[in-house]
Amino acid sequence: MIAKYFPSFATLAAVAVTGCAALAQPASDPDWPCVQRKVSQLSPGLMWAHPIPEMKLDAETAAAADDVVARLVLRRMPLEEVQPALDGFADAHGGGEAMMSHLFGESFDKLSHLRTRIMKGIEEYAQKQIALSKRIDGARSEMDTLMAADDPDYDRVDELEVQIDWDERIFTDRQRSLTYVCETPVLLEKRLYGIAQMLEAEIRS
Repeated sequence: MIAKYFPSFATLAAVAVTGCAALAQPASDPDWPCVQRKVSQLSPGLMWAHPIPEMKLDAETAAAADDVVARLVLRRMPLEEVQPALDGFADAHGGGEAMMSHLFGESFDKLSHLRTRIMKGIEEYAQKQIALSKRIDGARSEMDTLMAADDPDYDRVDELEVQIDWDERIFTDRQRSLTYVCETPVLLEKRLYGIAQMLEAEIRS
C-alpha cells in the first residue's frame, strides 16, 4: 500500500521552489524562486557616478574599445587579467572620464541584458518545477483512487510508481541546480561593480 502524503507534494514543492523567497518577495511574484531579492532592472547610476556619453569613435578606437569591453564582461576572466589590456587602451586612446564612461556603458548594456535573460530563464525554470510537482500530486491521487478500488489495477499502479519515482528524481536534481542558478544575477551585479571600480581607478590614475 502506498502511503498518502499530506500536505500534497505540490504544496511542499511550492515551498521548496520559493525557498526563503517569501521573506524577501511579495506574494504577487510567485514565479521568482530565489532567496536573493528580485531586482528586475539595474540602474547604471547606482554603480557609476559619471554621465555616460554617446561617443562616435573612429574605426580603430571602436574596435579597440569593443575588445576591452569583451574582456571586461567575460566572466571567466578575472578582472585583474583585464587590467593590462585596459591600461594599453587608455595609453593609446585616452583614459579620461568620457572614454571610461563609454566603456562602462557598453559593459553595463551587455551584462544587464544577459542578466535579464537569465532571470527570465529562472522564472521559467520555477514554473516547470511547480508544473512537475502538480503532475506528481496528480499521479499520487490517481494511485490512491486505484488502491481504494475493490479490484485495483496493479499494472497501472506499478506504472504510476515508476513515473512518480522518476519525476521526483528530476525535481530534486533541478532543485539542487536552482540554488546555483539563483546566484548568477548576483554574480553579474558584482562583476559590474568591479568593472566600475576598475574604470574609476583608471580615470584617477
